[in-house]
Amino acid sequence: MDVNALTEQVIAGAIEVHRELGPGLLESAYEVCLFQELMERGLRVQRQLPVAITYHGKPVECGYRIDLLVESTVVVEIKSVSGFERIHLAQMLTYLKLSGHRIGLLINFNVPLLKEGVRRVSL
Repeated sequence: MDVNALTEQVIAGAIEVHRELGPGLLESAYEVCLFQELMERGLRVQRQLPVAITYHGKPVECGYRIDLLVESTVVVEIKSVSGFERIHLAQMLTYLKLSGHRIGLLINFNVPLLKEGVRRVSL
């Protein structure tokens, strides 16, 4: 599946979760439900994937975790905030850089219409 079709599948899954749950829940609730939705759609998904940084040539685990990694290609960062801030974009760019992935989706579920809460990020 090409990356555009894959991101469309992830967004469609997020829309379904948002329709079912609506805004206002914790990020962790949306994460587990989106994980389930994407698995039901036949996609390979990993949750809370650790991302190490390299210090003096050695990997160091320091608590960075990717919310969802879909088909080993798309990094998904889930938010439930009043609106995206620059720090959210910086976080996604950091995850992409550290993990070696090129495409990410920031998804904010705390919006009336989910299409207002989706931002595609690429390196």
